[in-house]
Formats: sequence, structure tokens, C-alpha cells
Amino acid sequence: MRVISGECKGRPLKSVPGQGTRPTTDKIKESLFNIIGPYFEGGLGLDLYGGSGGLGIEALSRGMDKIIFVDRDAKATEVMKSNLKACGYEEQSEVYKIESHRALKALKKREFAFDLVLLDPPYARQRIAEDIKKLDEYGLLNRDVQVVAEHDPSVRLPQAIGNLKKVREENYGSTTISLYRLQGQ
Repeated sequence: MRVISGECKGRPLKSVPGQGTRPTTDKIKESLFNIIGPYFEGGLGLDLYGGSGGLGIEALSRGMDKIIFVDRDAKATEVMKSNLKACGYEEQSEVYKIESHRALKALKKREFAFDLVLLDPPYARQRIAEDIKKLDEYGLLNRDVQVVAEHDPSVRLPQAIGNLKKVREENYGSTTISLYRLQGQ
């Protein structure tokens, strides 16, 4: 696993040990960022199921200003912090060991508004539609936000969730990428 593009291109990233985390393959990561970027001119992002931090680190490498990383697993947050340090992104990130629904409540209190949201939960425990609905309800999304969900192809996400509309869906074998934007954008 490595950073695909940007200022940390080629930098190797550690994986979370064990079977609880499924890292995004380089091919899927590259496809995902070609859809949503491929580069950014700043902005605030949220990597809600951070795992090793690979997706959020890729976004930082491609120009995001800051990423908030969330994962409930202690091993994952340790690996995330190690990968962020290796890439020099400690100052451009915050890492929290907490459940996604609790994290969203805390982020609401801090009045964050995200430009990019990355959702790549463990396939067996996904609650993507609920998380997207809460992001919208809590006012955590900027007008031009891109919400990207990585999920099993058997998971059928709705065309609309709250004020967000699915604008693209791509299948890559055992992985599907769904992209949501606020309606009217």
C-alpha cells in the first residue's frame, strides 16, 4: 500500500494488522481520486472509517488542507498516526478513536463543514446511508461537498439521502464506489 500521487507520491503506508480492516487497493484508490479530483485546492476533509488512513492521506497528498480521521479501532488509529507522521501530515490532521455516530455528534458541536467526506467502513458493519443522512442533518457539509462511499456491490445505496443525490456509481469487482453531492450542485 502506498500514496499514489501528489507530494507524497510513492510513499509506502503501513496496513492495520489482522482481518478487521480492508485497505483500498491502489487501483481503486487511483480510480476514486480520478473521479473526485484528481487534485484539490485546499479544503477540509473527513475520513470517517480511517483504517490505515490511506484515503485521507491520499487526499492530503493531493492538496487538501486538513483531514479529520475517525476509527473505532485502537490498532487502526495507531497505524493511522504512524502513517501520518511518515508523510509529515501530523499538523494537517486530527485522529480520533471513536464510533462514527458519536464522532458526527462531536463534529457537529465543533461546527465543522467538510468539502470531502470519505466513507469506507468494514463491509460487514456498514451504515453508510445513516452516516450520510447525519452528515446532512447536522450541517456538516459545505455546498460543493463530495461524499464518497466505498462498499460491497451487494449494498444498494439510495439515489437520494437527505439533500444529497447520488451522481455516480462505479463497480470494481468486489468494490463499488458511490459519489454523492448536494442536490442542485
